[in-house]
Amino acid sequence: MTEEAHSSTHPPLPPTTEETLFSRLRLLRSRRVGPVNFYRLLSEYGSAQNALEALPKMARAAGFTGYETCPEPAVAKELSTAKAAKARLLCFDDPLYPAPLSQLGSAPPLIWAIGDLHLLTRPMIAIVGARNASSLGTRMARSLAKDLGAAGYAVVSGLARGIDTAAHLASLDSGTIAVLAGGCDVIYPPQNTSLAENIAAKGLILSEQPMGQTPQARHFPARNRIIAGLSLAVIVVEAAGRSGSLITARDALDLGRDVLAVPGHPFDARAYGCNALIRDGAILVRNAEDVIAALPPLGSDMQPSLPEAPVAQAAADLFPPDTAPPARRHKAQDRLGQPSALSQALSNLPAAAPEIRSLQETAALHQQILARLGPSPTASEQVMRDLKVSPQTFSPAITELELEGKIERFPGGFLARHGTKP
Repeated sequence: MTEEAHSSTHPPLPPTTEETLFSRLRLLRSRRVGPVNFYRLLSEYGSAQNALEALPKMARAAGFTGYETCPEPAVAKELSTAKAAKARLLCFDDPLYPAPLSQLGSAPPLIWAIGDLHLLTRPMIAIVGARNASSLGTRMARSLAKDLGAAGYAVVSGLARGIDTAAHLASLDSGTIAVLAGGCDVIYPPQNTSLAENIAAKGLILSEQPMGQTPQARHFPARNRIIAGLSLAVIVVEAAGRSGSLITARDALDLGRDVLAVPGHPFDARAYGCNALIRDGAILVRNAEDVIAALPPLGSDMQPSLPEAPVAQAAADLFPPDTAPPARRHKAQDRLGQPSALSQALSNLPAAAPEIRSLQETAALHQQILARLGPSPTASEQVMRDLKVSPQTFSPAITELELEGKIERFPGGFLARHGTKP
C-alpha cells in the first residue's frame, strides 16, 4: 500500500486542519520546545510535521542521545480531555486568536479556551492585585470592573483570590476573561470553582498549559505575561513590594502598554507596589473615567503578527553544549517549559471537581503541612499520606504555600520549609 502511494503521480494531499493542529500541539509539547523555539522551527522547516521529523536528527547532531518528541498518544489524550471540557484550541493563525497577544515575543502558539471566544475581539483591560486584598481594595476593583465593562471593555484577570475575584465577579455580565496558570480544567484556587463555572458559561477561560496541568509557582509569571499581552492596559489595585501583580505591570511596560495604579495609604503594605508604580510614572487611577481618558479611543486596531526570531540559532538553542551533571540538565529542561512529564500529568487528571474548602480549613491545612516540614526535604507523597488528604486538596495547598514563600520544592517531589537546603 505504501509503495503504491509513493508510485502515484498525484501529489500528496495537504494535511487537514485537525492534522495540522495535532502536529503543532505535539511539537509544542515536545522537550526543549517552548513558544520561541516553536516559531523558529516552524519558520525554518515550513510545518510542524517537518519540524517533528527534524528534531531527533538535530539532537543527534548536537550530541544528545535518546531524544524523542512528544508521543502521539499523549497528544490524543490531551485533545480528548479538552473535548470533554468543551475547550477549543486556538492557534496563532486562527482568526479568533487575540491580536494584541500576538505582539508578545513569546506569545503562546497554541492556547486552550473555554467559553465565549468573541470576547477576544473586544478591547481588553487587565485588573490585578493582592490576594489578601483589603475591603477598600476589593470595592475599588469591583467599581472599576463594572464601569469599564459598561464602557465596552472586557476585563482580564487571573482568577486569584482578592482583587482578581472581585474584578471577575463585577464583570461577569459585561464580559470577563480568566487566564489560568494551570490547565483550563484545573481551577485554582479551588474556592473559585463556582466562579470559574460562571466565567465558562458567560465569559472566557484561557490557558497555554496542557489540559490537566496542576499549576506550580513557575507557571504564574508565564500566566502574567499573557494577561499583560491581551490587555490594552494593566490596572494594579493593591500590590505588595514583591507582588506577582508587579510582574504583570513590568510585562505590560515591556510591550508598550499603559500601566495604571490605585494609590493607597503609605502605612499599608498592600499599597507599597502601587505607590511605587505611581512614583515611577504609572497613571494614577481614582475611577474608571481616569482609565478611559488614558487609553486610545475604542476601535483602534492592533494587527496580529507572527513573532520574529532568527532561525539559524534554533539547533544551538534547542540542544546547546551541556556539561552539567544529569540532575542540573533535567532542571534546566524544566525551565524551558518542556512538559517532559506530560503523559504522567494527563494520567493523573482528577476524577471530580476540586474540593471546595473554607478559608479556615485551608489555613488549618497549611499549618498541618508546615508542621510536617523541616530542615530536611520530605517526600510530598509521604506528607499527603500522613495528612490523609486527596491530591486534589493537597496540590493547591502546596502551590499556595510555595507562592507565599513558605516552602520550597526540590527535584523528585520533595518539599522543605523555606530557606532549607537539600
